[in-house]
Amino acid sequence: MITPIVRDISRRGKSRRVRWTPLSFLLLMPFALVAASNGSSHSVVRIDTELGHIDIEVDLEHAPVTAENFLYYVERGLYDGGRFHRTVKLDNQPDNTVKIEVIQGGIDPAREKDERPSIPLERTIQTGLSHRDGTVSMARGEPDTATSDFFICLGDQPSLDFGGARNPDGQGFAAFGRVVAGMDVVRRIQAAPAEGQKLVPPVAIRSVTLVAAAPSP
Repeated sequence: MITPIVRDISRRGKSRRVRWTPLSFLLLMPFALVAASNGSSHSVVRIDTELGHIDIEVDLEHAPVTAENFLYYVERGLYDGGRFHRTVKLDNQPDNTVKIEVIQGGIDPAREKDERPSIPLERTIQTGLSHRDGTVSMARGEPDTATSDFFICLGDQPSLDFGGARNPDGQGFAAFGRVVAGMDVVRRIQAAPAEGQKLVPPVAIRSVTLVAAAPSP
């Protein structure tokens, strides 16, 4: 469970390290092969929530491991019935000198048993991506612990990039996409009732579906 005050954008408030193996990496490859065969390196995913829908462009070109991991959960319907469970605003981070604004969501907790092993951290210094307004990124505790939880930035958040000061390790988070429609919904979720940073009740995710593939840049 997410505690009301946290020091970083963690995996549901806990850190879990799972050894990354070559076999785990190979399980990600079908998504890369599909993208390559379609001549596309970007896909559009729709997150349908009880407050409206959010369309995000998933960047397989610059963050292939992270993007493919997210699509793994999308394709298997694991975000269906999930929820946005956390809101981070400027006024609910009393213990943080470096403040951010994000919302965080994930799969239904009852389906955590279906999570795959955690993935390697694709640092922004490697991908060339950055945490700007509408950026979608993976939540984590320690490096290489991201699984299914993700977050969306409200406003530019450079402290979440590699070298940023939000986390003491300075490794940043793995950005892998951006909102292309529905930032008004993101803002409504951030403003929903909360106890500390915990949305009460959570904002339900009805479904997350792959709806389109954009041409390569």
